[in-house]
Amino acid sequence: MDSARTELARRVYAAAHLTGTFTLRSGTTSNEYFDKYRFESDPVLLRELAAAMAPLVPSGCDGLAGLELGGVPLATMLSQVTGMPAYFVRKEAKTYGTCQLAEGGEIDGLRLCIVEDVVTSGGAVIDAANELRIRGVTLGPVVCVIDRESGGVDKLAACGLELHSLFTMSELKQAAAA
Repeated sequence: MDSARTELARRVYAAAHLTGTFTLRSGTTSNEYFDKYRFESDPVLLRELAAAMAPLVPSGCDGLAGLELGGVPLATMLSQVTGMPAYFVRKEAKTYGTCQLAEGGEIDGLRLCIVEDVVTSGGAVIDAANELRIRGVTLGPVVCVIDRESGGVDKLAACGLELHSLFTMSELKQAAAA
């Protein structure tokens, strides 16, 4: 990594890495936790992350599909940096009002780039991709800040999705240790 990218990785790690006793979603206990909302709630860091992620978004996409909840602030800021419209994708369509899965305008026929904060197994991205495809969306790559290196790349590839991550978890840990 170049020095600017290493420094950004160091700052992300410093903002989001916590130590203590944490119960993980799987039910296991861990002595460390990575709280992604800590880097997403810092406006300066969030803008720098979006600027660094912008080159990961290929030309030819019509917009950005930010996944609820963590992908929404990233897609919003990435929209500001790239000038591309952002759409906000719910975990499931609303059962009231417009009953939409994605907010921000009509998505049928668009080519969208999915934006996520952290990809672990890829399950949430795959669920969203399936629902978006049902609604007539063509999907470009998935872009994220962190690939936790827990099988997400392969699972997404099996569903026809390419993952472009700004950092891997290994890179964040290496930057923090340097």
